[in-house]
Amino acid sequence: MSTTTSTLTSDFAKHVAKGLLTPLAHLSSQYIYDDQGSKLFQQIMGLESYYLTECEFEILQASAGMLRKKFSDNGQKYFELIELGAGDGYKTKLLLKDFTENSTDFNYRPVDISDDILEELESDLTKQFPNLEVESLHASYMEALDSFQATPDIRRVILFLGSNIGNFSFDAANEFVGKIADRMHTGDYFVLGIDLRKNPRTILAAYDDDLGVTAKFNLNLLTRINRELGGNFDLNAWAFYPLYNAETGEVRSYLYPKTDQHVSIPQLGVERTFVVGEVIHTEVSRKYSKKELGILGKTHGLERVDMLLDRRGYFADVIYQKK
Repeated sequence: MSTTTSTLTSDFAKHVAKGLLTPLAHLSSQYIYDDQGSKLFQQIMGLESYYLTECEFEILQASAGMLRKKFSDNGQKYFELIELGAGDGYKTKLLLKDFTENSTDFNYRPVDISDDILEELESDLTKQFPNLEVESLHASYMEALDSFQATPDIRRVILFLGSNIGNFSFDAANEFVGKIADRMHTGDYFVLGIDLRKNPRTILAAYDDDLGVTAKFNLNLLTRINRELGGNFDLNAWAFYPLYNAETGEVRSYLYPKTDQHVSIPQLGVERTFVVGEVIHTEVSRKYSKKELGILGKTHGLERVDMLLDRRGYFADVIYQKK
C-alpha cells in the first residue's frame, strides 16, 4: 500500500482571501475537510438524524452481489474500484467484503483530501482484507483520476457516494459529472450517491443536530484559517445557522457573528468587520428529484443503467455507464 500526497494550502489561501472580501462572504465546504473536519464528519454520519448514511448503507448491503456481477459483466476479469472522498470506507467495506469473499479480481483506490483518514483506512483494510490490493491517494478528485493511469482494456468503476455531489449547484454538478466522463472509457461505470427530495423537516433535521456536531464541523473552517493562515477569528463569537429551501432543494449553511467582529488575516491582506446580521456562507447540500437524475450525465455520454433506492425512497445510488 502507498500514499501519494499533494497540498491544497495555496488554493485554500487564495480562496479564503477572495471569499472573505466579497460583499456576500463565502467559504467553500471542501476546505472543512482537513483531518479534524474529516473526523467531525465521521461523527455526523453516526447521528440518528443524519439519515443519509443509514440509507446508503442499506442500499449497498442489499446490492453488493448484484454490483459485483455488473462490474464483472461481459467477461470482464479485472477492474479498478476508485472511490472519490473515501473517508473511513464505512459503506464501501460492504462491497469490499462481498468482492473479496467471492474471489473477485479487482483493486481498490481510495481518494481523500485527509491524509490521516487515508492512513486509518489503509491500516483497517490491511487487517480486514489482507490480500486486497490497495493504492490510496491524498489529492483532489481530478488530480487523482489523472494520476491513476487509465487503459481501455481495464474497466474503471468510480464511486462518488454519500451525496457529496449535493455540494455543487446543478450546473456545477453536471459539469463535474462531465469531467468524470471525460476520464472514462467505454464500459466504465460511475456510481453516484444522491439524496432525494422529501419532507423538508426531515432534511433540515439532518443538518441541524441537537448535539451541535454540524456546527463544530462548519466552525472548523474558521479554526483552519486561524491555524494555517494566521487569522484571528474568535470562535466563541460565531454561531451556525442552516436553512432548507424546498423550492430549490438546497440546504444552505451559514456562520454568523453574535456581536460585531473584526477579522484580520495579515498575510493575505484581509481586513473586514462583520456586523451583526451579516453571514459567511459555508456549505450547500442540494437534494435531487428523480427527474433531475435523468438529466445528469446525459450530455456526457453516460447512460443511466440502474437506480437503487432504500426502502423509504430517501436516497439513491445511481449507476451510469460510459457508452
